[in-house]
Amino acid sequence: MTAYAWFEAGWVRLRVRELPLQGLPPELDGLRIAHLSDFHLGMPSRGVRAVERAVDWVAERQPDLVCVTGDLLSRPRAEQQLLALLAKLPHPYVVLGNHDHAISRDPFSRPVELGRLEHGTLLLDSTVRVGEVEIGGVDPRTWLEKRSSEFPESDAPLRILLCHFPRVLDTVPRGRWHLILAGHLHAGQIVLPYGFGKLLLAHPGSRYPEGVFERDGTTMHVSPGLGTTFVPFRFFARPEATELVLRCA
Repeated sequence: MTAYAWFEAGWVRLRVRELPLQGLPPELDGLRIAHLSDFHLGMPSRGVRAVERAVDWVAERQPDLVCVTGDLLSRPRAEQQLLALLAKLPHPYVVLGNHDHAISRDPFSRPVELGRLEHGTLLLDSTVRVGEVEIGGVDPRTWLEKRSSEFPESDAPLRILLCHFPRVLDTVPRGRWHLILAGHLHAGQIVLPYGFGKLLLAHPGSRYPEGVFERDGTTMHVSPGLGTTFVPFRFFARPEATELVLRCA
């Protein structure tokens, strides 16, 4: 079991997924968004292999947008490795997660001062307009301090929010965002299947462990992520890089 869990941590799934989206303008039907999350670089794990393979896959496919939803680094020593990987991607839009600030129960995490990117856009409670698409990003420190990230109203035809934490779906104002991209939960990372269900050993009570969810007209995709925390294993929770192909609902 241990040998398999070590292997699975690097056995990345490269997935193309069509995603119906309420309110998507017909001219944006077919827009392709690569969603990556939870690299956790800096700790020994086959998750590094999963990250490298995922980045190469996205670079080869050249999607319309690349979004990365936090927990990029577990140790400062991997910062240059991260910057080199991001440089391979078509201009990524990035938010940070709790591990990037070492706000975690993981005793191996160390804080990283990542205040800028040499390639890409880091969103810290801010938005950017890319043609007909608005992309907003939540600063994880704001979320963890239980404060609300304030974003002005927008008339962009497509509005996307990047937040490391999936529970943001329960808090966003109705109609403000068409699509939320999140990560954080690693699809449970260590999962024990039973009967017709499964037990997530990490975040067992999570409402949104991975996949697609909808609330009040807002759709959310939660990435299974690519790296590992606490232990360098995954079990029945393969790492994944996802290309979302948006479709008119």
